[in-house]
Amino acid sequence: MTIIVTDNGFASDDWDKGFSASGAANDCTALDLPSDIHPEKVELSSQIEMIRIDFPSSADGRGFTIARALRLRGYTGRLRARGQVLADQYAMARRSGFDEVEIDEALAARQPVDQWQFRADWKAHDYQARLRG
Repeated sequence: MTIIVTDNGFASDDWDKGFSASGAANDCTALDLPSDIHPEKVELSSQIEMIRIDFPSSADGRGFTIARALRLRGYTGRLRARGQVLADQYAMARRSGFDEVEIDEALAARQPVDQWQFRADWKAHDYQARLRG
């Protein structure tokens, strides 16, 4: 079972339109991107409602860079991190542009909802906010 993490805690997955691999037909509504894709090669269109970026390891931070690059290129749709994102990385995921994180039941059992919600106030505790004081 897939668990979606948002600022409000755990939720079930409400996305039922499926995903297409990068470079799919122009009529797709969601892209599933690997962690090694070059973000400038992703063809963005107004039809894309969601992009999901894979995190094969919690030590692989390329997904954060991809998310930020897509947002800087103007992507405003739903952006989801999927895989081995840890609760400690949730604030970074949100700051880099992700709307949500998709985890499995095993990770949710190891890191329950309170650990994720502890980091849900991601806007208030970054170094820039502290410097602005």
